[in-house]
Amino acid sequence: MKKLIALTLAILMAIGMFAGCSSGNSGYTIEEGKLIMSTNAEFPPYEMKDDNGNFIGIDVEIAQAIADKLGLTLVIDDMSFDAALMAVQQGKSDMVMSGVSVTEKRKLVMDFSDSYATSTIVVIVKEGSDVTLDNMGEKMVGAQRGTTGYLYASDTPENGGYGEDHVIAFETDAAAIEALKNNQIDCIVIDNAPAKEHVAANPGLTILEGEWVAEEYAIGLPKGNTELKTAINKALAELKADGTLNTIVAKYIKAN
Repeated sequence: MKKLIALTLAILMAIGMFAGCSSGNSGYTIEEGKLIMSTNAEFPPYEMKDDNGNFIGIDVEIAQAIADKLGLTLVIDDMSFDAALMAVQQGKSDMVMSGVSVTEKRKLVMDFSDSYATSTIVVIVKEGSDVTLDNMGEKMVGAQRGTTGYLYASDTPENGGYGEDHVIAFETDAAAIEALKNNQIDCIVIDNAPAKEHVAANPGLTILEGEWVAEEYAIGLPKGNTELKTAINKALAELKADGTLNTIVAKYIKAN
């Protein structure tokens, strides 16, 4: 009888453990019932905070729409851009959204969803500056640390960059803007949408005509988590098909 009771208890415990693992989530996120997103909320209009400290922006609304599709609660962790990229690589977040561009180097350490937006990197200068797209290699260029703008600019001239000696990394775009205004750098390479926001908020700055680099944004994901990647791509496809993505982008970026 004791053996029968022990066996019954063991079976019940196993069933309970299985039910606990499978309820509310298929197990592809770090915490059951949650979708943890790492970001750097200083990249308007993709992610920023309103006057009440709430997260808003294109990436924030897309992430919320994805979480809703998956039946998960969105959790946003705000940190530096570099740290946001590392969080998903180290298993501290389920995804990184912060205007993340797809590059071959990043593909080595993380997976990516399908693209959900396109962007161009442009150059901000002071009005009246003699900086052009052709002579930037002779100037001091600023960029946010860890961004593709920084990576491209600081690469060697043989690879199309200007060399590390001609590039200064800043923790935020706002810090780079202040350095430009104080004549510590000659220009800034930055994505077009936030560039417009910064120029509008800082009289005396302007954007050089023409694009510096064109690229696509996607969601950075843990390497090898195919279940999560499949689920997010399915959600993105549905959001594209029903017009939700276009509606979100149009809310923050007005057509010219």
